[in-house]
Formats: sequence, structure tokens, C-alpha cells
Amino acid sequence: QVQLVESGGGLVQAGGSLRLSCAASGSILRINDMDWYRQAPGKQRELVAVITSGGATNYADSVKGRFTISRDNAKNTVYLQMNMLKPEDTAVYYCNADVYLVSRARTTFRGQGTQVTVSS
Repeated sequence: QVQLVESGGGLVQAGGSLRLSCAASGSILRINDMDWYRQAPGKQRELVAVITSGGATNYADSVKGRFTISRDNAKNTVYLQMNMLKPEDTAVYYCNADVYLVSRARTTFRGQGTQVTVSS
């Protein structure tokens, strides 16, 4: 019904930047909140940033001041600009979208994840 495709991950040195993108496609009527999560090996999944359909944002304390979440509602796409990256940011990053489908059903969809590796 809905696919979320993430891109932009990779290997970067500490202090560097990456920009993640997540594009949603399918039977979408409207997308509410869009989120970025991450999961590092051996650690619990962590909510990184959230953005509402109106553009309000919220961040994990660990990324405040370094990461910026944004979205393009016309493209059903959410972005995560990551600056001043640290080795502890290394993880698989996933996007989630709270979607109202054309069928009027409401479901949360999750992307396949993109690896971010920060070397020291």
C-alpha cells in the first residue's frame, strides 16, 4: 500500500555531515507525523526526531543542535540533516510515517533503513 524508501546513508568522518531522505509513495491520502529512529548494534531503538504535518519538530537530547528534520509535504518526503556527526551516531536509521490511506485507514509504515557509519 505504502512504501518508504530511505537514502543518503554512508560512511563519514567525525565532524562531517550527511543528509538522509525518506520518500513515501502509494495510496496516500495524508501523512501526519514523520519520524526518524535509529538502532545501533546491541542497543535499543532510539527516537531521533519527529516532525508533524504542520512542521513542528522535536529532537532527542543527544542530537539537538546538530540534526535538523524537515519535510516536503508535496513530495511526501522527510529529511534529516545531520551535522557534526559523532561515532556514537553510528546506527541504522529508519523513517516512520503515520499515514491516512485513500481507503481512510490509518497505519504507520516504516522504511527499510539506511546505514550511517561515523569513523573517529
